[in-house]
Amino acid sequence: MIKMCINVNVKPPFIKLEQFLKFSGACETGGEAKNAIQGGYVHVNGEICTMRGKKIADGDIVELDEQQYKCCMR
Repeated sequence: MIKMCINVNVKPPFIKLEQFLKFSGACETGGEAKNAIQGGYVHVNGEICTMRGKKIADGDIVELDEQQYKCCMR
């Protein structure tokens, strides 16, 4: 069951997926973020993403452990 989507405010123009997971609090460390991404546990806009450097832009939805995080550019 998906929990309520959490808005995460970041500076434009984009943030890399691995950094987004740490900044949002979805992962505590870079190593944890790397393992989650490479393990296929992270979805970006509904699709599995295994690219740590994927650019996350305004409006993108990142999901990990049934929690969604929406990227909101300031």
